[in-house]
Amino acid sequence: MTETLPSAGTVETAAAPRPERFTRAELGWEPWLEPLAADDLTDAHWHGLVERSRVNSDYFRLLVRDPGILHARTKADFDIFHNRAGGLPRAERELAAAATSRVNGCIFCASVHARFAAHYAKAPADVQRLLDDGVDAPQSDRWRAVIAAAAAVTATPSALTADHLRALADTGLDLLGISDVLHSAAFFGWANRLMLSLGEPFGDA
Repeated sequence: MTETLPSAGTVETAAAPRPERFTRAELGWEPWLEPLAADDLTDAHWHGLVERSRVNSDYFRLLVRDPGILHARTKADFDIFHNRAGGLPRAERELAAAATSRVNGCIFCASVHARFAAHYAKAPADVQRLLDDGVDAPQSDRWRAVIAAAAAVTATPSALTADHLRALADTGLDLLGISDVLHSAAFFGWANRLMLSLGEPFGDA
């Protein structure tokens, strides 16, 4: 049985500057639909948020209108990006998310995950080149393989070929590492589309 969710009113957006290019700067994000007020959250909403600090985010207070889906989404997010039991280093999971966001045109998501990739890899110039010049920009062999596989999955899953997987394996990635590349890209292929359809970023860039 499908549960009927409470309706959300539209939001009058502020006349804030909209970023016109990809950036690693911190941006804001403004929803087009009204998030729930923190005072209106029930126990089910708090469970859906997973972390109580997420109540400070308009994005998560909007998604928590369907707390069960948000809870499942957040658990998947944490397992893909924060699981330290082997697999891909955090920097390259973030790189795959940034490359996916670059392809999809999600300036907000690209800014967040490019910052993380630059921080964890300590390679801000390489990450900035991805943002400025796109997924075909020159990179090391390993980053080239991660970005190419993420871009292929983002375009359409059937664009991912054996050559992409062979290129990842040739850089030393095991099956768990390759799986992390694909899960990071797939998750953001979905997350970008959700964020792009619910609001827009603001801030100077």
